[in-house]
Amino acid sequence: MPRPRANDTQQDKLARFERIKKTITALEKQQALLLKQGELAASGAWVARYQVRQNLKKYWYYKLQAPIPYFQCATSNKLSKYKHLGKAGTQEHIDAVMSVFRRSVSDEIQRIIHALDDCLLDISSGSEQESEEPLD
Repeated sequence: MPRPRANDTQQDKLARFERIKKTITALEKQQALLLKQGELAASGAWVARYQVRQNLKKYWYYKLQAPIPYFQCATSNKLSKYKHLGKAGTQEHIDAVMSVFRRSVSDEIQRIIHALDDCLLDISSGSEQESEEPLD
């Protein structure tokens, strides 16, 4: 089988480079569409379910919770880690669930874009193929 010529190798690199660039552009468009759909939750935030007991009854409520104080308190200028959402299915509850979803999808898209950027660097710098030192 004939060895690939240098020109063929260069064309292959350019083709792969262009495919990756097109993929990054498509991912960036997806991310822009996602941002148009609504707010993103704070990084690392999640919706938590909690129970309140009162007069021998149990009530379930939901809160948006962040790892560090992020939400403005209603009664003071302090920040809180929690935002009360009320009962399941309220508009605040659904909005919070969707904002957490959008944040996780956006973060994953960003991770993929960074990984593809690394691929572009490998192709353009020629570091895809490196010589190894012989082991003694």
